[in-house]
Parts: sequence; C-alpha cells; structure tokens
Amino acid sequence: MKKIIFLGRSGVGKTTLKQALTNEKIEYHKTQYIDWKDKIIDTPGEYVENRNLSSALGLYAYEADVVALLLAADDWFSVYSPNMAGMVNRDVVGVVTKIDLADPRKAEEWLKLAGCHKIFKVNSITKEGVREIEEYLGWIDENGDPKTEK
Repeated sequence: MKKIIFLGRSGVGKTTLKQALTNEKIEYHKTQYIDWKDKIIDTPGEYVENRNLSSALGLYAYEADVVALLLAADDWFSVYSPNMAGMVNRDVVGVVTKIDLADPRKAEEWLKLAGCHKIFKVNSITKEGVREIEEYLGWIDENGDPKTEK
C-alpha cells in the first residue's frame, strides 16, 4: 500500500479529498500544519504558494511513495511550473478536484504540462473518482474491499 502526499494551493480540496479517502465526515477546516496520518500527508496550501515554505514540501515528498499535484477544475491559473514532476524521484500524479464546478480539461492540460503521468478527476463530496485513486494506491482490491498491510 502506497503513501501519498497532497500538494496544491489553499482551497483546492486537499483536506476534503483526504476526508473522502479515509471515510471521514466531510467538513471544512483550514490545514495549518503538515498533517501526516497513516497513508496520507496533507499539506497547507501556503507551502505551494510561498517560495520560502516550498522547500519543506520536497523533504516531505521523500516520505511518500506518490506525490499528488491537485488543481481544481475551476482554477484560472496553475501554481505548477512546466516539467516540475521531474524534480522528484517519486510517482507524480495529477488530481483535478471540484469536477462538478467546471470542465476539468484545462486543469488536466496544466497537470500534463507539469509532468503528471496519470490524472484523476474527482468530486470528493460525491466520491466520484475516489475509488480509482484507492485502486492506484493499492488500498483496495479488485472487489473494492480494503487491503490489509502485511
């Protein structure tokens, strides 16, 4: 089972996706610190938005098997530089959140430009697309049942 780190600007839906993946009640709260629980590392948006804090993300990325770059479908800009995925020696995937609010194609293109080799489209509230992430990470089997660590 793989561990994942979520990177993205404030309000993109990192914590909501974490709650959907861990079957927690979906409720908004601002992530104030790097929240490391079991298989998910949730990061504050300010770490991506602020150059002085972003170096910490590189360090925490080494604690994960997969780095997820999140963009919302209704974002009007991308915080990610072209080909930035090459700076990490981990799998880098893209996650387009809030797919109920806008066409996800623009965000998908930005994630491809950043170097994401796989892109998931999710609505964390309805859990659309969440199962695909769980399968990719090896958290569930082909029947949708949770896998146990050995």
